[in-house]
Amino acid sequence: MHRMKALLALVCVAISGCGGGEEPSVGGVDAPFVKTAVVASADAGVLGLTGTVRARYETPVAFQVGGRIAARRVDAGQAVRAGQILFELDARDLEQASQAAQADVAAAEAALATARADLGRVRQLEDRNFVSAQALDRSELAEREVRTRLDAARARLAQARNALGYARLSAPTAGVLVEVSGEPGQVVETGKAVATLARDGEREIEVFFPDAARPPAAGQLIRAGGAPLPLRLREVSGAVDPQSRTWRARYSVSTGGDALALGSVVRAAFAAPGGDAQALSVPIAALDERGEGPRVWQVVDGRAQPVAVGILALDAEAARVQGGLKAGDKVIALGTHLLTPGMAVRELAQ
Repeated sequence: MHRMKALLALVCVAISGCGGGEEPSVGGVDAPFVKTAVVASADAGVLGLTGTVRARYETPVAFQVGGRIAARRVDAGQAVRAGQILFELDARDLEQASQAAQADVAAAEAALATARADLGRVRQLEDRNFVSAQALDRSELAEREVRTRLDAARARLAQARNALGYARLSAPTAGVLVEVSGEPGQVVETGKAVATLARDGEREIEVFFPDAARPPAAGQLIRAGGAPLPLRLREVSGAVDPQSRTWRARYSVSTGGDALALGSVVRAAFAAPGGDAQALSVPIAALDERGEGPRVWQVVDGRAQPVAVGILALDAEAARVQGGLKAGDKVIALGTHLLTPGMAVRELAQ
């Protein structure tokens, strides 16, 4: 029995004290487990994105004069006709300004009548040589000055009447109010939008493309249970949005767009840029954007190493990427924000 125990002890020493089954460690701390996922091939020829249905013309509606809103006649989502009253201001100050302008016009008309009468008498006296030509010139200049003041007073009256008319804000064209922000009692400034009117007519699809994918000239609107609708690029933003890192593009719907509900989310398909290059699919959680650009992580000789990739498209579960990967490779699928280059890790068994 003693010999058997001694033999077992020697075997344990040979395999490092029976500890050969322990996992590797770094600095006395066990390396963490990581979950990996297999990189799959993706269809690089088609880029599928979601978009929002928008009107071709969306007009901010605002008062041309400032004041306090007395009444709101409409609600968001309501269809309105051209000329329909949307809001009304408290018009008391505007009415008084109009009355004051009317009084100025009446005073200017009276002054003009007096000046013309004086000019007529001076002309009669000048014909009889009772006054000098200089006195006639002064009377003519005085009459001209009063006439000019009357013109200015009439212009101010017209402005006051226009301002009084601006106290009622009406729809410039038929459409749907996609947003209404003005409320009764609110004091608004001249030109401050109180609603947004989506005009009736042409509909567009607003799509945001990742910065690596320049918006193509055409695409298709995918409809459930219906034939796709052709899309044509109308405009694209001049630069990538600095926060979302996306291109904003507007696509016109040539036919069938009138039936699309404003604000609804739709799916669209586009020819993906760089279709000749291989596109790969990785889990969305595998992406790490802490560095200079997007990257994924691979386990190389028991250590995590970053691999730079370019993002083609994103959805709720996966990302389409291009870069230093190939189909069948494994990437770390969770916890990439905790990794550092060269960090010892252990791959979790599938």
